[in-house]
Amino acid sequence: MAEAIALMDIDEEENQNHLSKPNKGENVVVPATTPTSKATPWVEKYRPQSLADVAAHRDIVDTIDRLTSENRLPHLLLYGPPGTGKTSTILAVARKLYGAQYRNMILELNASDDRGIDVVRKQIQDFASTQSFSFGAKASVKLVLLDEADAMTKDAQFALRRVIEKYTKSTRFALICNHVNKIIPALQSRCTRFRFAPLEPMHVAERLKHVIEAEGLDVPESGLEALKRLSNGDMRKALNILQSTHMASQQITEETQITHWLLNESFAESYKRISEIKTRKGLALVDIVREVTMFVFKIKMQSDIRVPLINDLADIEYRLSFGCNDKLQLGSLIASFTKTRSALVAAAN
Repeated sequence: MAEAIALMDIDEEENQNHLSKPNKGENVVVPATTPTSKATPWVEKYRPQSLADVAAHRDIVDTIDRLTSENRLPHLLLYGPPGTGKTSTILAVARKLYGAQYRNMILELNASDDRGIDVVRKQIQDFASTQSFSFGAKASVKLVLLDEADAMTKDAQFALRRVIEKYTKSTRFALICNHVNKIIPALQSRCTRFRFAPLEPMHVAERLKHVIEAEGLDVPESGLEALKRLSNGDMRKALNILQSTHMASQQITEETQITHWLLNESFAESYKRISEIKTRKGLALVDIVREVTMFVFKIKMQSDIRVPLINDLADIEYRLSFGCNDKLQLGSLIASFTKTRSALVAAAN
């Protein structure tokens, strides 16, 4: 956003020369530019701009909207899995309260910032204690947004408790976290809590269709179903998968080749083909394992054969989470299906 800077005691000609030849370190008025659509992550490009745009959790959003409209916004604690709209909801509240100047009225800190006890005592307290400028009738308070608050130290949380009590008249605090049990009870009791559950598939599909239409993508119904399944209710993950898949291929479809190879090809052939498609499409083995696991739940298979296979897949995913060798784990995946295939043949005979 470009802000007008009044340069005192400088005539028009000197002002123009100054702006046309800026020196290093000087403040210069630069028009706000929007990054090209190709360079902008779709997660940010299609982030909801108002509370009405938030994809789901209408009961929570409507409650916060009503409290904001009535100028009765409490301290908030929003918790739940990633990609469910917690940060987008708070930013939409800030836009409603402060309009285009909302960045000047909020202090936003996330996991990448140092948020120890010193930050609470200095940066947050300094921001909360300063006098605010009102940009609207309802913008009488400032907003402190603490994203991923469950990463804060216990000492910092205890210090924050006192800051919240002291500056309640002038500042509202919005805490966002994935695990509410990591927030001390003293902080929880000072906030109104809202749980953001994983998004329903229908809400994920609605938002994806909006993005697909806006970007002019070619996504058949099978591809959309695969996106919904892979996202597991995480809108951020769904958009990231959609954008990365679009970069690799103009048409986004569901691939079922890997499960076919695991159940029908020899060990060597399966290993070769899966390695090739993994390299060509940039697939992570852990994502392959998760997709294959969903397939195992769907196909008809005796319980005494299905259970050991699922246990093997769980062990492989667990080992991958600790950074074990991909080649060894791919071999283990194929070996598990080879053993399962032998068991199925024996059971049929």
